[in-house]
Amino acid sequence: MPEKATMQAANEDLKEGKSPSTAAGEFVHEEVDHIREGKHGARNTKQAIAIGLSKARRAGIPLSPPSAGTTSAETRHKAEQDTEKGQTHPQTGEEGHTKRGRARLTALKKESKSAASHASLSKQAKSSARKRGLHVHKSAA
Repeated sequence: MPEKATMQAANEDLKEGKSPSTAAGEFVHEEVDHIREGKHGARNTKQAIAIGLSKARRAGIPLSPPSAGTTSAETRHKAEQDTEKGQTHPQTGEEGHTKRGRARLTALKKESKSAASHASLSKQAKSSARKRGLHVHKSAA
């Protein structure tokens, strides 16, 4: 469940006219904080980011699923499900834990906390920027 402060920050971003991916970044920050606090871990940085994006979609942030060719069909399908769930019944943070949800948290607690380290986040950002290419950086400057 997303925290109330995260929901407010994301909704504020959307009201200011920022892109949905910027608003979803609030949820990714929340996940990184959870890992650093020791609430749970993640296998790698990509998983931490994916959890945050999934939470954002389920909370009603209008984030489009990844385009074909960038991720697997299962990942795209799950993103579509999350988006649909967020548009019809957004998660507010008041629901209880299901047996499956508790099992997921138990599994995540066994994972490493290094996925949220400064070095691993930096490495992920650099590799992601490298994939986007030089033309993106030139147009941003």
